[in-house]
Amino acid sequence: MTRTFLGMPATAPRGVGNLRGEESFPAAARRALGDAQLRRNLRHATTTIRAKSGAVIGELPDWEQLRAAGSAIKADVMARLPELLEQLESAVIAAGGTVHWAADAVEANRIVTDLVRAAGAERVMKVKSMATQEIGLNEALEAAGIEPVETDLAELIVQLGRDRPSHILVPAIHRNRAEIREIFLREMPGVDPALTDEPAALAAAARRHLRETFLSTRVAVSGANFAVAETGTLAVVESEGNGRMCLTLPETLITVMGVEKIIPSWADLEVFLQLLPRASTGERMNPYTSMWTGVTPGDGPQQVHLVLLDNGRSAVLADAVGRQALHCIRCSACLNVCPVYERTGGHAYGSVYPGPIGAVLSPQLTGVPDNASLPYASSLCGACYDACPVKINIPELLVHLRGQAPHPATEAAAMGAAAYTMDHPRLYAAAQRAAGLARLAGRALLPPLNGWTASRDLPAAPPQTFRQWWAER
Repeated sequence: MTRTFLGMPATAPRGVGNLRGEESFPAAARRALGDAQLRRNLRHATTTIRAKSGAVIGELPDWEQLRAAGSAIKADVMARLPELLEQLESAVIAAGGTVHWAADAVEANRIVTDLVRAAGAERVMKVKSMATQEIGLNEALEAAGIEPVETDLAELIVQLGRDRPSHILVPAIHRNRAEIREIFLREMPGVDPALTDEPAALAAAARRHLRETFLSTRVAVSGANFAVAETGTLAVVESEGNGRMCLTLPETLITVMGVEKIIPSWADLEVFLQLLPRASTGERMNPYTSMWTGVTPGDGPQQVHLVLLDNGRSAVLADAVGRQALHCIRCSACLNVCPVYERTGGHAYGSVYPGPIGAVLSPQLTGVPDNASLPYASSLCGACYDACPVKINIPELLVHLRGQAPHPATEAAAMGAAAYTMDHPRLYAAAQRAAGLARLAGRALLPPLNGWTASRDLPAAPPQTFRQWWAER
């Protein structure tokens, strides 16, 4: 057990990266825009979620105060993260649990695989977890001869379809019910050939398929929405009840949690249990809120393990601006309001964290040079900032990361020339006059500057500069 990685500079984490290989966001987005069915699926789903969320948020007169409280709690956590993690470790151990520290994806996968083998299991059932997707746990388990079974309905659809999630909250948002029916008929053992695409029928088929797994699998793997440092309590919120089954029935429970998910106290949990369901699923509270503290003899799992995952988070924490991304509570509100995500879907981002939060979190976790296009996957409209329940200033982060991305030498030279010109009034005035003449040249730049106008119009110069206007008046 080691915790020396906390607060240390980190390299790009092993085992995680750009899932598209070498394909950039612009190339993947262009391909996604050509899929009309995908756009219809996304538009229907995001519009529905936005409407539900807006209705329940509108019921709270203190929503903005709750957002401010959530933001303040998260800022406090980032300021004293090592201290809170050690407090959590002590509390979990005192309650009969075991704590493991994983510096990266490779170490986390090894820990989980060894724990499953020690339990003598060849199959695990899983609660929906972004952290286990981030480290590629399913692939690591399969390589070790262990079968992972996703029990969340949307994750099950993705797994059976040999697909990848495209949304934080609704991983199969890119699929419609007709497509889901085809996946079930093709991949689900023992499914009724007369299965229809009615949602109730699809859910019933999944329930029958999973029931045997719940009753016969001795090991479960979960993530955690929150961990309370003062008591060692872990919390998972979900809407289907599959999580409750996984958290209570098996003999061994292994939880993989990003270190940023910690909160100091039970009073802090009160704030997030109001923010998260309204911002994510459009519910006043989650249908299933499960909490457990260590081991209770004769009740629930008797072997409880917590794997605390860094995997690049220390490097994010070291950036005074970038660390805002660690405030994220994985509600997906930013995805549901983003005009870019709604048109391209999540696969175009090439990461388990799509949408606006993925555009700022993924580059920091895996290295900005390797994901240089993601901070540009935004119009900077600010809708994500307005929707975020913990007030992450995503537009600020996007601009911050754009400054860290590699830039062509011609762009650096152009910006240097602009800075010099603006620092010399007479030269700046001459440039303004020249810009007026440029109105006659059209709305595109000539090489080598035409890359900027390849996807946007050059703003038209006004007929009169401010200095000319001022001189006349």
